[in-house]
Amino acid sequence: MIPAKSLPAGWPAKPLAISVSVMLEGWTDDSAPGIGPMGNPLRAGVLDLQGRSWAEYGPKVGAWRLLDVLESQKQRAVFYVSGILAERYPDLMRAIAGAGHIVAAHGWGQNIIPSYQTAEEEAQDLARCTKAIAASAGTPPPGWLSPRCTPSERTSALLAKAGFTWHADFFDSDLPYRHATPAGAIAAVPFTMEVNDMPLYIRYGAEPEAFTRILERIVANWPRLGRPAGCLDITVHAHVFGRPMGAIEFLNSLELVKRYEWARLTDHRALADLA
Repeated sequence: MIPAKSLPAGWPAKPLAISVSVMLEGWTDDSAPGIGPMGNPLRAGVLDLQGRSWAEYGPKVGAWRLLDVLESQKQRAVFYVSGILAERYPDLMRAIAGAGHIVAAHGWGQNIIPSYQTAEEEAQDLARCTKAIAASAGTPPPGWLSPRCTPSERTSALLAKAGFTWHADFFDSDLPYRHATPAGAIAAVPFTMEVNDMPLYIRYGAEPEAFTRILERIVANWPRLGRPAGCLDITVHAHVFGRPMGAIEFLNSLELVKRYEWARLTDHRALADLA
């Protein structure tokens, strides 16, 4: 066990914090996922209905299966939800919140990237996303992750002004910290991509077991790396690892972490409180 005296002030005794997040993503009616299992994209201007159908598995089936897995492990997660899905699937939002999970915001639609928007467009989309989640989940979203994890230079300030607790579009730290904006500070929660089904399984074509294998490689070797405290993410997408082959690895990953005395399962909301 790594000595507690080496940890940052206020950091729990188990130094490796592993956050559990579920991405619940939707696209506007004129769009579809830009990456999917078929591999070869359609020519420009053609709506990919296969991609749309593949993505709709998330709110229809995958999220419900992941809720069952989380319940079996008594584990809380943050569900990052597209506002458009909060509007379309209010029963699912109520089920997520009712099970004790946090419903955070993941933009209005995954094809809408904040860095492409004008200031007015971004503010309007943030407001309608917040409104849709608050109406269906019962409380406003406390945290935010942009589509493609790509904010604009305004995003953090807009979130701070709107009363968000944390912003997760940060890749520059192993630990959460206070991020200053013109509208006040907000918790910057680091987001890691090493154990994420989208790049591993969809983009790079790895077998589902790679998800758990890479997680175990990091967790098992953590004490050898010197700096004791750090954050790692277990991230699944409801339309990808909400399917049986992925849900098995998601379950395996949650069980795996519990075998290591220096690791603990947590979520982005809890990490924001440590910033």
